[in-house]
Amino acid sequence: MGVGVALVLEAVRSRVRRALIARSPGIDLSRLDRVPERLTWPLKREGMEPVGRLEELREAKGPVAKVVNFLGVEVWVVTGDAEARELLADQTSYSTDIRPYMGKAGNAENGDIGGLGFTDPPDHTRLRKLLTPEFTMRRLARLKPAIDRIIEDQLDETERLGADGQAVDLAQTFAFPVPFLVICELLGLPVEEREKFRGMASARFDVTGGGIGTVGAVAGSRQFLFEETARQRREPGPGLIGQIIREHGDEITDFDLAGLADGAFTGGLETSASMLALGTAVLLDRRDVWDLLIAEDHSVVPIVDELLRYLSVVQISFPRFAKHDVVLGGQKIKKGAVVLAHLPAANRDQRAYHSATAGSGFDHGQATASHLAFGHGFHRCVGAELARMELRAAYPALARRFPHLTLAVDASELAFHDRSIVYGVESLPVYLDGR
Repeated sequence: MGVGVALVLEAVRSRVRRALIARSPGIDLSRLDRVPERLTWPLKREGMEPVGRLEELREAKGPVAKVVNFLGVEVWVVTGDAEARELLADQTSYSTDIRPYMGKAGNAENGDIGGLGFTDPPDHTRLRKLLTPEFTMRRLARLKPAIDRIIEDQLDETERLGADGQAVDLAQTFAFPVPFLVICELLGLPVEEREKFRGMASARFDVTGGGIGTVGAVAGSRQFLFEETARQRREPGPGLIGQIIREHGDEITDFDLAGLADGAFTGGLETSASMLALGTAVLLDRRDVWDLLIAEDHSVVPIVDELLRYLSVVQISFPRFAKHDVVLGGQKIKKGAVVLAHLPAANRDQRAYHSATAGSGFDHGQATASHLAFGHGFHRCVGAELARMELRAAYPALARRFPHLTLAVDASELAFHDRSIVYGVESLPVYLDGR
């Protein structure tokens, strides 16, 4: 949500994969129809639960453990809350600069890849400083009327499609369009260009099929945003792109600004769409909480944060590379090693969440605002408050418009993006009037 954790990863995933897999003899993902499960199991979940094998790993080897052949190399996977926070906050011992591992990939001129996700200070500090003012509560408040309007428009469309009593795919009519249109408003994209842009907005995170199918979508959307940035350099628009050009145009290149815009797009779309769909599925299974959203305005704040912790749709952090030998969670990590925080596992660490159901179940009564769903440290999602604003508006509006909303299939029949950096459902069929 927003620019934050693990979302620029998809934009360079295929290049990183080729660089890393080259180290593992006999594996050529570009020739595979599906990625072997042994390479993707940290991303594979069962329904609403995090990967059971990671919980077993934490119990057997502790909160920091080495996994062989994840993406074709040995990596350290961090599944504990405290250890994940230590990793994500430590700029001295770890780097997110992936360029040494990519050779000349990225910008042909200087090896840069744009955006925030794979940059270290001082470049990260410079770019984030330009972006952060656009996500203050004061500036986000300007978006609130647009967010409310978008939500109501999509609820109207959903109601129209379900007027005959047939099932409606809420993922397509509500969960995806709402964050897509909000991001378009945030960036200041011309209305006439949004449908074209929407056509590039799918299939960017799925790692089945070797990830090859996403490359064109990634390249297309980044090129679109680069061209839009160049256009707004001449005629600044009302959104984030135009505002940064007006205030800091001499301090940032079109390439870097397009990278920031692409980070906001990818970070704010798939994650929020997944949260809206998955969160609704959870709430429909907890009618007491659904009814609470309808009856009590103030209830939405803790409910949203608990959904964020419980679902943790962003599955892994940006990869960290050890700058020197370092000890984390009692494990000795060698210089150059790759370290990943598994955010769903860390958010289910019972050492951090002590209520009876905190280790696994949904419990909106516990204090969970400090969860790791948005990451932690200097790479924490800059758009976290925008995401919360969307979710806090969307869930109650949906519940009040359709108080008798029910799933049109058994929850066990839902199909999930089960090998994806951002977890979600493929569809969410519902009856608007209950059955």
